[in-house]
Amino acid sequence: MIKLAIYGKGGIGKSTCTANLAAAFAMRGKKVIQIGCDPKADSTINLLGGRPVTPVMDWMRDHDDEPDSLDQISARGFGGVLCIETGGPTPGLGCAGRGIITTFSLLKELRLFETEQPDVVLYDVLGDVVCGGFAAPIREGYAEQVLIVTSGEKMALYAANNINNAVKNFEDRSYAKVRGLILNRRNVTDEAQKVYAFAESAGLAVAADIPRSDDITKYEDTGKTVIEGNPECETAKRFFALADLLIAEKGGRDV
Repeated sequence: MIKLAIYGKGGIGKSTCTANLAAAFAMRGKKVIQIGCDPKADSTINLLGGRPVTPVMDWMRDHDDEPDSLDQISARGFGGVLCIETGGPTPGLGCAGRGIITTFSLLKELRLFETEQPDVVLYDVLGDVVCGGFAAPIREGYAEQVLIVTSGEKMALYAANNINNAVKNFEDRSYAKVRGLILNRRNVTDEAQKVYAFAESAGLAVAADIPRSDDITKYEDTGKTVIEGNPECETAKRFFALADLLIAEKGGRDV
């Protein structure tokens, strides 16, 4: 099983990258689960035709007990991707990371992985703060690898460096390791030079280079990924290439 956490600074496009990667895996015949680990709960919306799934924390606030079925807190999206959102507390009340911890505990009780038996599990995680609940995917054995989404912007690279250092702190405990970077271009000055220089200094590979493209906005406006909207466009081809790379590294068909 490919178990991958995707981190990045807020607003850097990690949800876009995660959803497109999930769709690319699905188009390659893989059974995929995507879990959005951000209080905004918008990670999977473009796999669901623009219709959001009910976040776990919202469901629990609206009911007297926990859900007793995965169907109550998930939805099937493009390519059969199972979409789940952790959500978060009422704004201004409680810790956002608590939603991730609560959701993971619930999914364990509901035997998500035993029931679904996925080939690929993707966690889309807010990366501005890698502590508490936001670190759960990499320190609780849920993810084995981390991809960090960044652009050439100063604050995006700053966050990427913090995330890389945070993950390294767990290396001696057999937790997730950083697989590399996804360069999600913003067309800033000397962008490739800055990101590749950072990657070299950090000892990381650039696993994918996603061009700045109007195709992403075009299809997201209709509740789609570019994989669904136009699988032949250059942006879609980059996500397919990343999916193929990760599949090959895991051993081809037997993931």
